[in-house]
Amino acid sequence: MPYVPVAELKDYVGKELGRSEWLTIDQERINLFAEATGDYQFIHVDPVKAAQTPFGSTIAHGFLSLSLIPKLMEDILILPEGAKMVVNYGLDSVRFIQPVKVNSRVRLKVDMNEVIEKKPGQWLLKATATLEIEGSDKPAYIAEPLSLCFV
Repeated sequence: MPYVPVAELKDYVGKELGRSEWLTIDQERINLFAEATGDYQFIHVDPVKAAQTPFGSTIAHGFLSLSLIPKLMEDILILPEGAKMVVNYGLDSVRFIQPVKVNSRVRLKVDMNEVIEKKPGQWLLKATATLEIEGSDKPAYIAEPLSLCFV
């Protein structure tokens, strides 16, 4: 993660921080997520039945694609120098725009929205995370993740 002096954090508000590398969402990842969550809806895990739907194939769980935010954002999000720990503080909003079909490649675009000093040594970073799907004009989702940094 890139680190900047605390005094410069607010300079990044309103700016694009970057994009992650592409990641392929294969059936194995989808099946493992189904196993971890107990969500075995056929649209995710049954290629034969899913082929009969308007999607034409299995699709990733919405929460699977959402759960990729921390990993895909780790090399992009700007953090205050001296940060000892960063925790997920939640999401202000999430909108799923379109599903991620099996074997699609996705990447995360991150923009900084807001930087707030919650209390001395604690910085709340609000970003916009857009999960892009290779070859598509529409993203999979647009979310506003919150990260709490302890300096």
